[in-house]
Amino acid sequence: MLTKTEGSFALIFSILVVFELISGSTEALTQIHFFIKPAILISLIIFFWRQCGHLASKTRNLTLLALVFSLFGDVLLLFVDRSANFFMSGLVSFLLAHVMYILVFIMKRNTSKKAAPFITILLLYALGLFYLLKDGLGGMLIPVLVYMSVILTMATTAFLRKGSVNNKSYILVFIGAILFMVSDSLLALNKFYMPLPFSNISIMLTYAIAQLFIVFGIKKQS
Repeated sequence: MLTKTEGSFALIFSILVVFELISGSTEALTQIHFFIKPAILISLIIFFWRQCGHLASKTRNLTLLALVFSLFGDVLLLFVDRSANFFMSGLVSFLLAHVMYILVFIMKRNTSKKAAPFITILLLYALGLFYLLKDGLGGMLIPVLVYMSVILTMATTAFLRKGSVNNKSYILVFIGAILFMVSDSLLALNKFYMPLPFSNISIMLTYAIAQLFIVFGIKKQS
């Protein structure tokens, strides 16, 4: 499924993610963590910039914006212990990243594909998640509801690409979108419901794979 270039990058990307998981879980490596975490998205931005010149300029630019907003979100969330404003700013950054991905995905929407069954499943998932989160949201109720709506839309537009792009592109982007939703769900549960065991590992791992799969999928859509 992967080209030689993609395989080589995936290896480098995986090494960065492993270093991030180790540094993010080891207090003595906190300073390294502040450099390694942004390096993950920076590497993905460089890869996409160099390897995706064949894509339409609108697709390329919107994807780059999604990655840049994700990078901003990563950096802002590094400082949540210093101020709650960093969490809100990070939330906005990731929300904008999702909006950029929505715009990319919707350009390849298969207008004949029915989304009602998939949307029903997503809504049931969202209702279950909200039931767990609601008591801990406080003043974050509206921002979290808005964010949930946007990420559900992102997953739906990824689903609607089926039949409009080649199968490899569709599968990679769709899995990436679902993993992104899972990562954000774990983050929300860890923050607003209860601390999850090994949350730093599960959140970062699902997030990193999500971004990698989405980029690879978009790269393969033409």
